[in-house]
Amino acid sequence: MVIVSGGMPPLRKARPMKLADLDIIVTAPPAPGWGGRYWILVKLTTDDGITGWGECYASSVGPEAMRAVIADVFERHMAGENPENIELMFRRAYSSGFTQRPDLTVMGAFSGLEIACWDILGKARDRPVWALLGGLMNERIRAYSYLYPLAHHPLPDFWVSPDMAAQSAVALVEKGYTAVKFDPAGPYTIRGGHHPALSDISTSVAFCRAIRDAVGDKADLLFGTHGQFNTAGAIRLGKALEPYQPLWFEEPIPPDNLLEFAEVARAVNIPIATGERMTTKAEFATLLRTGGASILQPALGRAGGIWEMKKVAAMAEAFNAQMAPHLYAGPVEWAANVHLSASIPNLLIAETIETPFHHDLIRGGIVIDNGYILPPRGPGLGIDVDEALALAHPYRGSGLHLEMQEAPCDYQNGNLFEGGAPSKD
Repeated sequence: MVIVSGGMPPLRKARPMKLADLDIIVTAPPAPGWGGRYWILVKLTTDDGITGWGECYASSVGPEAMRAVIADVFERHMAGENPENIELMFRRAYSSGFTQRPDLTVMGAFSGLEIACWDILGKARDRPVWALLGGLMNERIRAYSYLYPLAHHPLPDFWVSPDMAAQSAVALVEKGYTAVKFDPAGPYTIRGGHHPALSDISTSVAFCRAIRDAVGDKADLLFGTHGQFNTAGAIRLGKALEPYQPLWFEEPIPPDNLLEFAEVARAVNIPIATGERMTTKAEFATLLRTGGASILQPALGRAGGIWEMKKVAAMAEAFNAQMAPHLYAGPVEWAANVHLSASIPNLLIAETIETPFHHDLIRGGIVIDNGYILPPRGPGLGIDVDEALALAHPYRGSGLHLEMQEAPCDYQNGNLFEGGAPSKD
């Protein structure tokens, strides 16, 4: 008996892609500058011409020094490698120089490059990144925004005005947002954690009261601090905010003592959220094991990239914790946040920043509909980066992406933190 095979041609083994070229663009968002003084964009190109975009959210060194770090991480650990080998490249970078521990600067460089690899892989397969991460879990992603001044609000008065903050909150609710974030409890000082001034506590309570009165139960209050308090001071402030039922108390103490977060969590009846200054599963796991936070806020351009934070999301799921990706950067990191958010079951909410420059830099590739982000359906990150626009806004300043003040907390005259707005150099 002669058996004739079917008509299917034999499968040919495709030649694997290789990462070939790296371009780095440091672009400065024009006024008002929401999202930081500059954004570091990276573009990777494979040997067969596929390009991928990423964003490095790293602020420990200046952008020119960071260019050298990014180039070194790429050339040392990624050049010539198949972009599919995310795990291998991560382990190389994580272990670089006999470290195998979280390194904010190296991981900041790797994170943006890793995001670009996912963009390449999605384009090569004609599928969105979320499809490569387990598929579409969330067709709509709940979004929140920081309270930024409206057109008629004077600066710097806005940052210490509960009434103006309430007006900004109402404007966001009218756009469909169901959560708003604000942080009136400054200052952010290099001196580490401190006890809040009584005036800062009073101002914080006034903000919560005014915003709650203005939005009622239409929106959650997200109370932002940025690591400026010691443990006792954070507890003191948190207890004062409890009557207004914030959804979270964000980064109440500095991120250099992860064990102390659990002390705050046990004492304050507000969920603790943190993570924008943390990197890799090693740091997030400490929070989960100790009960230090029930809401994790990774910035994907710093925390290790998409794959590493997919692992963190899985760990958080086992601890009944939720993910709320952080954004104080440009729209390429935002795109990475969105794809991760679309693929995980324990998503709480994702941060957004709506400015014309954010919109135009990715040619409107991500849509916010009535307070919810719609995951892109196009291949890769689903965005089209306007490279010419990025190059047309070079960064010429000397400051870092964000900076902390050297002066201590002012217990006599009060404090003013300008809401993340970069001051002019």
